[in-house]
Amino acid sequence: MSLKLTLDGKVHEVSIVRRRPHLVLRIDGQDHELTELPAEGRGHASMAMGGHAVSFARATVADRQLLRLAGRTFEVGTVDPFSKAGAGGASQDVVRAPMPGAVISVHRRAGEAVARGEVLVTIESMKLQTGLAAPRDGILAAIHRFEGETFEKDEVIATLEPQVDEG
Repeated sequence: MSLKLTLDGKVHEVSIVRRRPHLVLRIDGQDHELTELPAEGRGHASMAMGGHAVSFARATVADRQLLRLAGRTFEVGTVDPFSKAGAGGASQDVVRAPMPGAVISVHRRAGEAVARGEVLVTIESMKLQTGLAAPRDGILAAIHRFEGETFEKDEVIATLEPQVDEG
């Protein structure tokens, strides 16, 4: 079984090739052998990938994982294969702040077509920058917070035009 993850707005396919003696993941068609190294402390961990030790920090925010690796912060989320067919509704029309923070940059403007997973706004919270992505393909109706403005958790940052049922 493969899993689809978003990283920096791009969808990647990940599947487990082997679990023992070491975990082997196939990421976008390329195999990677991973070995867990002893934990470094709360939220910090290490793994060996291709014989090289890699240290990272991980935090969970809502349904996303934030990874701090090599001086960069990555946001990783799973892609729900059923969301396009089944979920619909208002939750697919808004982009909410996963935590309180401030807008660092706005990447798209109202009226523009956007693709699912495309980063609309970059926010910063607790010194971590996170891209807020479009939940579906559509037209961006409004951006509600602009560069330098602050917001609270769950506040609507962007709205897509309502999805019209073609049936």
